[in-house]
Amino acid sequence: MQYKSLHNQNDFNEIKQRIAQLSENSERKWGSMNVSQMLVHCDLILQIALKKIILPPTNIVFKSIGIFVKREMQIFNNGIPRNMPTFRKVIVNFECNFEEAKNNLLQRLDEYELAFKNHHLPTKHELFGEMKEKDWGFMEYKHLDHHLKQFNV
Repeated sequence: MQYKSLHNQNDFNEIKQRIAQLSENSERKWGSMNVSQMLVHCDLILQIALKKIILPPTNIVFKSIGIFVKREMQIFNNGIPRNMPTFRKVIVNFECNFEEAKNNLLQRLDEYELAFKNHHLPTKHELFGEMKEKDWGFMEYKHLDHHLKQFNV
């Protein structure tokens, strides 16, 4: 089974094209974030991989669940469940400018691609445990895909 990944140029381009299809009026199918907030949230998630946001330590129970979820997603190639809880640092519950958020996310994707190509991705994640480059590409793709589906693109 072929897994999609931000490390595959076609998959990376697909994500950028889907982001380009969003408009300020894109309506969500679930959740509480509007499209601008979702774009900022996805930008913040990418900043974890870029070591710009450091997550707080997670207790062993949650880390065990996170490692299990990562493995389950890799084995079954399934998506992220709707309305999953997330770290406070990446919750976006404030007003955001759509064009600015969209442009920032597209720039952050380019920054992520450069970090991957230069082998600068972290070797661990506070929730998902040990992370190899392929794990980052897979999980970041899944996260972006989840939220783009949330807004019908």
